Amino acid sequence: MDPVGRFDDRAADYVKYRPTYPPEAIDTILAGLGDPQVLTAADVGAGTGISARLLGDRGGRVIAVEPGGAMTAAAAPHPNVRWVQGTAEATGLETASLDLVLCAQSFHWFRPDAALQEFARILRPAGRLAIMWNRRIATDPFTAGYRDAIAAVGGSAEIDRAPFDPECLARSGVFTPAIRTVTPSGQRLDLAGLIGRAQSTSYAPNSGEDGNRLIALLTDLHARFADTDGYVRLVYETEVFVAARTSSRPPS
Repeated sequence: MDPVGRFDDRAADYVKYRPTYPPEAIDTILAGLGDPQVLTAADVGAGTGISARLLGDRGGRVIAVEPGGAMTAAAAPHPNVRWVQGTAEATGLETASLDLVLCAQSFHWFRPDAALQEFARILRPAGRLAIMWNRRIATDPFTAGYRDAIAAVGGSAEIDRAPFDPECLARSGVFTPAIRTVTPSGQRLDLAGLIGRAQSTSYAPNSGEDGNRLIALLTDLHARFADTDGYVRLVYETEVFVAARTSSRPPS
């Protein structure tokens, strides 16, 4: 699977319909790092900059690292965010130049061993790595129905369902064991938002027969679960895994 080009025709939907992250998750990422206004961070696999702007809102300098030109072009500007083209395995950033590396909804696209070595290289001694996901709650009936609608049209991908193995951080030899925190979160959507949310994912059809069938399934799902204002709620938990760089010298 192409982790870059597969989003080229979805960037506009990504901007409009992807969920944000709760403030408590950003608090966890920054806790103990000192004044956020003097921090330098990289958001790797930044997409359209959802998480980069959240860090930028706290006042620090953020470098958004993204290989996809369509995603970068769709990103809203932010005075504290600078965009560079690069990958997790080859960011192009200076050695020992960062206080924080964040991977939000992106780490599953990386080659873990190479990416972790690169993150250790660009982080300062004791710098922090944070890996964050919005995970859909399987026990919520509407959220489960949304998942089933996408699966019914073949819109599932192993890489998107694969669980994150936090032990890979400690096994890398350059990061401490990960500490996990979880924050409840969710996304309130009307029918257009629900369809757009599905079409923003890399594995859901957004055209043709399967795309039309997905719209029909989601329309029926919305009709069954919408509140009196015409909204439904996807229920998430936001997971954050935090680790520190262990080596006093960056990898060569």
